[in-house]
Amino acid sequence: MATEINPLVALSQAMAEAVAKAGASTVLVDARRRLPASGIGFAPDLVLTADHVVEREDDIHILLPDGSQRSASLAGRDPGNDLALLRLAEAGVTPAEAASEPARIGQLALALGRPNAEGIQASLGVVSALGGPVRTGRGGLLEQYLRTDTIPYPGFSGGPLIDASGRVLGLNTSGLAHGGVSLTIPASLAWGVAEALSRHGRVRRGYLGVRSQPTALPAAQQQALGREQAAGLLLVGVEDGGPAAQAGLLVGDILVGLAGEPLTDPDELLARLSGDIVGQSVPLEILRGGQPVIISVKIGERK
Repeated sequence: MATEINPLVALSQAMAEAVAKAGASTVLVDARRRLPASGIGFAPDLVLTADHVVEREDDIHILLPDGSQRSASLAGRDPGNDLALLRLAEAGVTPAEAASEPARIGQLALALGRPNAEGIQASLGVVSALGGPVRTGRGGLLEQYLRTDTIPYPGFSGGPLIDASGRVLGLNTSGLAHGGVSLTIPASLAWGVAEALSRHGRVRRGYLGVRSQPTALPAAQQQALGREQAAGLLLVGVEDGGPAAQAGLLVGDILVGLAGEPLTDPDELLARLSGDIVGQSVPLEILRGGQPVIISVKIGERK
């Protein structure tokens, strides 16, 4: 007679295996005066961590899971999203595997950290909330975030939140929300920022040179657009000489789309003006006099 597998034992074993897998890519980051923090292997010579734990730009020490050490320096940082990328003088990090699917509310998750030389630490919980975009206490705009009921032990900032298979759902940080509340930056966002930092040393953020506010679109304007869209962005200011002004946008225009995607909120516009779109000419869809107009605008770079 086959022995039945206790499902709790199977779950426990799966969680331990997930920690072992992701723990091989979780490192200690010594880049500040007080308690070290954690980091995630992004490439053999790159570690992604939280920006607020990086107080030095060089003379940074990385402790690998096998107990060996590497020196590192700052490759780039994105304070608004509390992310920093460190470049090792000598490769040796095992890159983490990002989850292929975004996190779901109610999903089991483990927060990992390596705050000291004693080894990997873990805290179990569930994904309790998804949100964003939200303005952060560091003056940035976090496009997305996760919240869990895992315990953010000291030194866990910069470490991964993983799923039951050991894949990274996001990077944990206590440096964004007021009061030290821990949030998780989704892996899709964190990985995108890391790619930009590895290429440019910074995240390129664009601007149009406009001030806008949400405005409701009546049925006649939605009919003119040919789609249901409850709101757009009324332009209440256009900066002289800015990208919008050079393209011919006017105060009173209603911005309803960018590069083929609808826009309904100023934060949504800000979130979309980043990355490879900077310096590119993209179509803006506006309502002028109640009629849709497409205007090509070259996105400027915010300095």
